[in-house]
Amino acid sequence: MTTQTTNLETASPNWRRVTRHPALMEYRRLVFLVAIVNLTVFGLGLQDGRWFDGNGIALAALADMALINLSLGILIRQQRVVNALFWLATRVPVSWPLWIRWGAGKVFHFGGLHSGGTVAGTIWFAALLGGMVWNRAQGAALPSDLTLGLSVAMVTLMTLMVISAIGPIRAKFHNTFEKIHRFVGWTVLALFWAQTVSITHDSGAVLTETPAFWMLCLITLSIVSPWLTLKRVEVEIVKPSNHAVIARFNYGDTPFPGSSNAISHTPFGEYHSFANIPAPNEPGYRLAISRAGDWTGAFIDNPPEKVWVKGITTSGVARIEVLFKKVVYVGTGSGIGPILPHLLAGEVPNKLIWSTRSPRKTYGDALVDEIEAHTDDPLIWDTDERGKPNLTALALKAVQDSGAEAVIVISNQKLTRKVVHDMESLGIPAYGAIWDS
Repeated sequence: MTTQTTNLETASPNWRRVTRHPALMEYRRLVFLVAIVNLTVFGLGLQDGRWFDGNGIALAALADMALINLSLGILIRQQRVVNALFWLATRVPVSWPLWIRWGAGKVFHFGGLHSGGTVAGTIWFAALLGGMVWNRAQGAALPSDLTLGLSVAMVTLMTLMVISAIGPIRAKFHNTFEKIHRFVGWTVLALFWAQTVSITHDSGAVLTETPAFWMLCLITLSIVSPWLTLKRVEVEIVKPSNHAVIARFNYGDTPFPGSSNAISHTPFGEYHSFANIPAPNEPGYRLAISRAGDWTGAFIDNPPEKVWVKGITTSGVARIEVLFKKVVYVGTGSGIGPILPHLLAGEVPNKLIWSTRSPRKTYGDALVDEIEAHTDDPLIWDTDERGKPNLTALALKAVQDSGAEAVIVISNQKLTRKVVHDMESLGIPAYGAIWDS
């Protein structure tokens, strides 16, 4: 296998291995784009004096930029917006050139706009706070002490949110990151409302006539709407092994293939998203949950009778399969969960590579039989018997043998990024989760 890996890496042009490197993935390009646009606006504003007026620093102009960026960052992650983006991207017909479909399939990198917008918005808010302090230091009566105090609290909490979302910090303290993002985020929203009311009062304007009021209404609705769907539902657990369970739901919702739902033991507790596994002509859906941490371990060891389901069924990466005439699915372990609904739906011809330890012992005969019945000659690699495979080599062979146009990888972060990078370095469209939430 070592020789195969070396050959694969040397077979691809050096320029392509560089341009398709995970460090330069579309998510980060979108972050960079947001930064460039904001720097351009800032530079042009310095040239035309936009950031200054007769009374000092132009606070309204800074506030507008902060609001625009934060609105982008928040709204782009709203589930209905996400579903709309996926719907739009998957309208591209398979008759179009591959390079167009390749690009459209990267729709799930939209999180780069979230990161870029929220960070830029935080910086603009910090600039706004600095402008307030400067104007007051120059003898201005406004903004009021209340507005100034609210702004200090907002910038402090927003900075805390940005720091907690930095990759290594988020990965090491993920549960803390989730709590900060939720509860601190709600606090910032409340402060945002209070600051807007205070600024409006300072200026003598009418609240409902300000753009900030209506944008805040939209942002608030975006944040609140997933919680309006919160429900406690019964769950039936099938436990084929101590490593994995199959959770079955039937509460009147049958989600579409390529979607996910978030579940929790408590209404405002720790939520985890899993890929939905609907079956054609059957109500409800399943989730494949494997042991991957404290939460999933406790779920498997003490299966609940009921759980809380939050939010709107949301599109996931594998939904982009319809952009291609045939795809190769590469999954490891419980990564079969997001893949299985596409095998069952049979909407796009596919070739499956599934690497897992003792598949029948771990996930049960019924699930493995179902997989084998719904895809042509799947390669199910038992790592207990055969060791770890070279997934890049297997994926490339599957593409060459089957004539597939793209590869979709559902695995851990390291393997996903490696296989996606290797495939795209060879000019093969490849997709996998980017761990941006």
